[in-house]
Parts: sequence; C-alpha cells; structure tokens
Amino acid sequence: MGTTRIQLDAALDSRRLPEMETLLDGRQQKKIAGRDDWSIRMGHFWSGLSAGVELIELCNGPLSIYILPTRGMGIWQARYEDLQVGWNSPIKQPVHPQFVDLKGRNGLGWLDGFNELLCRCGLASNGPPGHDEGASSPLESDLTLHGRIANLPASDVELFADDESQTVGVSGVVDECTLFGPQLRMKSTVTSKIGSSSFLIRDEITNIGCDSTELQLLYHTNVGKPFLEEGAVVECAADRVIPRDNRAAEGIRSHGKCLGPTAGFAEQVYYYHLLADANGETQTLLKNKAGNHGISLKFKTVQLPCFAVWKCTQDERAGYVAGLEPATNYPNFKTFERHHGRVINLAAGATYTSELQIEIHPDAESVAQASAQIRKLQGTCQQQINPQPTAPFCPID
Repeated sequence: MGTTRIQLDAALDSRRLPEMETLLDGRQQKKIAGRDDWSIRMGHFWSGLSAGVELIELCNGPLSIYILPTRGMGIWQARYEDLQVGWNSPIKQPVHPQFVDLKGRNGLGWLDGFNELLCRCGLASNGPPGHDEGASSPLESDLTLHGRIANLPASDVELFADDESQTVGVSGVVDECTLFGPQLRMKSTVTSKIGSSSFLIRDEITNIGCDSTELQLLYHTNVGKPFLEEGAVVECAADRVIPRDNRAAEGIRSHGKCLGPTAGFAEQVYYYHLLADANGETQTLLKNKAGNHGISLKFKTVQLPCFAVWKCTQDERAGYVAGLEPATNYPNFKTFERHHGRVINLAAGATYTSELQIEIHPDAESVAQASAQIRKLQGTCQQQINPQPTAPFCPID
C-alpha cells in the first residue's frame, strides 16, 4: 500500500503567505476612489521559527504591503501587480522574536531574524555591537547590533479605511521600555492611497519616561531582484560621499553602481550628505540596468539627516541585496555618533516624528520621472567624493 503524505509546514516555502482572513474590503464595506479591489487581511504563521508571527496585508488595489506587527511593525515585503518587492534572504520566513537572541553571535544575533524589505534599527541605539562607555547607566552599556525595536511586538493594532483621504492604513504601538532605563513608545502608521504605487510610514516616538533619554532611528530598507542586478544604479542628490571603511574605499569611484551576484563579495557601505528642496524633502532611487524598474524613498532631511547605501552583492544563496538607509545618525558605533552630535536627546514627554514614503516604479516612464527629480535636486552642486573614510562621518582606521 502507498503512503499518503500531507505537508503541513508552510514555513518551508520562500515568501509563503499564511492563510489570511479579510477584515475590511471594498466589496463588503465601501468603495473608495471608485474602487472596490482594496482590502485589509490578517493572518499568522503557525509553524517553525515563524510560529505566532502576525501578518497584515494592506492592499490598495494594485499594491499590497505586508506588515509584521510581531516584528516591530516592520514591512516584510510588498507587491505591485506582478512585481515582487523585497529580497531573498537566507532567512526565508519572518522569525518570531522569541527565537532571536540579540546577544548571541557576539552581539550579532539580530541577523538571525533579518529578512524584511524594511526594518527599523533603534530605538535606544543602532549600529554595531560593543561596550558604550558613554552610556547613562550600566543597563545601556552593552549594545547589540541595531538595537531592539525590530524584535518587539506591537499592541493596539488598528486597521482603517478613509473616504476623505482615499487611503487604507494600519497602525500599531511598540514599547521599548525598561525599569531604570529608556522608556520609548513608537506609534507607527502605514498608509497607502487607493490605486497608487506608494505607501507612507509615519512614526511618532514618545519618551514616556520622566527623564530625557537618547534616541537613534534608522530605516534599513532592503531590495533585491528585479531592481538590483548587474548595472543597477543608486541615485541621490548629495554634496558629500564618504566610504565607511577601507573596504568601501576600494570601490568609491563606483559607489552608485551595483554588481551582479558575486561569490565572496564583502559588503561596502557609503555615507551621503544629501541635498533637499525648498520644503526640506529629498529623494533616493535604486533602478535596474534597463531603467524600467525602480524603487525610491522620499523623506525630509530635518527628520532623517543621514543616509547610507549598503551594497551586499554577494552570491544569491547568501543574500543578494542592497540597502537604502535614511536615519537620524550614521550606523557607526553609538559612542562615535554621540561624540559628533548625532544622537538625539529626547526630553521627557517629547515626541520625535519621522515620515518615509516608499514608491515602486514599475516602468521606464516612472523611473525616468524619479531620476529627473533627483537631477533637479542635485542642480549645479558638484559632489565631493572622499576617497578615504573621513571624520566626522566615520572613524578613521
């Protein structure tokens, strides 16, 4: 007699979605902007390292954004029509924070759960691990890679659809608090206009403690194929470009150009001082070689004054990816960033707000428009390209 087998573990398949329940949609509730193909669905993974991870699909019609309340309101991936947006990490499915030991792997345990299109680094610290001699208390002195916020679950999750603004959205609250230490509360709201190819992330971070506390925030935005490929280009308007270290200095003359999957490639990181328009807004873009697929980030430099590009064009099986990283600071060790005035001191009761808009460009016309906007921002300003690591942007070896 033959054996009948049933595969129950959905987490074995790359980017496999769990069963989702529709909570709001345009067919049962109401049309918005004349469309009924929007929806907000929710489900959870139930096996393996993903067991218990909640997933929300925010769909505006052609665009779906997959949000992870269990992982700090990170964005796992997105899809615009048939265009997949994200990257193929060796970690295939979202990992529940209970399985991520931040202190493991010599303080690099954060990497055990890293596979999102967008995850935040912070809130009390980001950057590499180590001992922070300038910490206000021993509780805060031993830092792990990129902090805690990406591995903390959200509460007070709310789903909404709004006729007036023609948007659908999801919000959640994440507390990064400890006794005798920082007490930071982040309310994150993700919204998208019906029928658009973009979405907006608005984070309001409040110090709910009774004393001032330090704040660092970086949006680790990670993109692979079909945007990243040999000949892909990162574009941004900047007056300074600085290699993070000697390894990055090796490729400084091609800092904006990307390789195809390259076995043995060691990551390169470049820091930019960006230019902004009269409203303080800037834009960065990653586009493929043909210029018919792209993804751009828009943000205000007063909120996110620092920008880094992470090129990790290693073998596809190792995780072929590029990162566009707007932040309040450069991803150096916190002691260095504090010394150079790039660590925020948030007063008791104060709120720090940042907004980041991510847009998918599905065709050559849309990519060309984004590229033209960046050229307009650059204007006649010549980029100063530093051939070596340069203070105060990064430590000098």
